Amino acid sequence: MTPSTGSAKGTANPEPAVAGSLASKLGDLARELQQELDTDALLADIVHAALDLIPHVSDASVSVVTGRRTVESRAASGELPRRIDALQSEAGEGPCIDAAYEHRIVRVPDMGHEARWPKFARAAHDAGARSMLSFQLFVKGDNLGALNLYGDEENAFDEESEHVGLLVAAHAAVAFSDAQEINQLNQAMGTRDLIGQAKGILMERFKINSLQAFQILTRASSETNIKLRDVADHLANSGEILTRDRH
Repeated sequence: MTPSTGSAKGTANPEPAVAGSLASKLGDLARELQQELDTDALLADIVHAALDLIPHVSDASVSVVTGRRTVESRAASGELPRRIDALQSEAGEGPCIDAAYEHRIVRVPDMGHEARWPKFARAAHDAGARSMLSFQLFVKGDNLGALNLYGDEENAFDEESEHVGLLVAAHAAVAFSDAQEINQLNQAMGTRDLIGQAKGILMERFKINSLQAFQILTRASSETNIKLRDVADHLANSGEILTRDRH
């Protein structure tokens, strides 16, 4: 998507020394994000980088959209992002939702004269939002994420803000995807080990083989409508097998 139009305060082509410094900082950011596997800490790092690297940003947050409507602030730098996300949830419209679902970048030069989301824009302006930039971070089914930036005056963001913001968002999106995959792998490995432990308990207790023990666990899961992992966890920690009457 071509960056949206708006009044420019600077240039999208910084001087070589500035560009070199930015490239160095983005390289440091990429390495830092790749080493962070905790999702909440990763989101906090993304917001901190946005405040540090992107010109004219006064507040920032990562917003997660669920069910194509509910907007939740994560790692917000202050109260304003949390309030604006709540307003987007109430109105069912706004730059975060558009960025997450339809566009890579959404710029709001002047919230007081914004016509795309009239209900939201009036409330957001009254809450203190003057200008915004939103960048798509990830899309996973009906769950989406956007990096939201806030300016403390109208027309705060220029082409350089969009250019640098897009670079930060790109690094963040890759790191978030990697962290999610690693977390899912770790969870899968943990589940496998937990089920193996529960099977071992049943095999020892009833002198049965591995397949028979697994069948007991899956039957308990089906009868109680509880996930297999949770059935195994309960057995491993309490020694009890969940039944229809005990859960």
